[in-house]
Amino acid sequence: MSKGRAEAAAGAPGILLRYLQEQNRPYSAQDVFGNLQREHGLGKAAVVKALEQLAQQGKIKEKMYGKQKIYFADQDQFAMVSDADLQGLDAKIVALTAKVQSLQQSCRHMEAELKELTSALTTPEMQKEIQELKKECAGYRERLKNIKAATNHVTPEEKERVYRERQKYCKEWRKRKRLATELSDAILEGYPKSKKQFFVSGSLSRPSSPGCWIQGALTHLSPCPRRKSG
Repeated sequence: MSKGRAEAAAGAPGILLRYLQEQNRPYSAQDVFGNLQREHGLGKAAVVKALEQLAQQGKIKEKMYGKQKIYFADQDQFAMVSDADLQGLDAKIVALTAKVQSLQQSCRHMEAELKELTSALTTPEMQKEIQELKKECAGYRERLKNIKAATNHVTPEEKERVYRERQKYCKEWRKRKRLATELSDAILEGYPKSKKQFFVSGSLSRPSSPGCWIQGALTHLSPCPRRKSG
């Protein structure tokens, strides 16, 4: 046993007696050891020995509770407490409990506020972001100025005319695509190979054959884009 541990074991009876008198509640040896180990550096064997010594000397009381012993201060050393005193203590416990709950709620609010402040931008970060936003706004203003100053604006009439022409060409595109598809399907009904082989053989072996024309038609007839709303 080290010198420090030996000194702690020697002073264990006094430490445990004072602790049990202050707490004035029953404890097992394991409870006392767990509560005082870190503060006083007492080993479990020293705690058990000191409790048994105090009980033999009559300074504390021991009692079997199930399969383990519990130890508590001798109640004869304490003054008798009247019913009025007990009621006063109960009222004090209620008041202190309410105070603890209020403090816990305040702590939760402060923790939430601290978390919010921690996640917020610092003053230098905010100033930097403001400068970036101002620069971005200046770019938008310059772009808007150039748009307003341009002389090649499209009038609503011109815009509508372009959309009408687009509808006309899309209608023609759908018509030609349908004709090309019907023609290719009719040819493929008697063709012994696949559609892919038909187009490949038509474009490579017979450049002027219908297969070549159909493949080119279907390839170049790309989907007509939809008109954007607004």
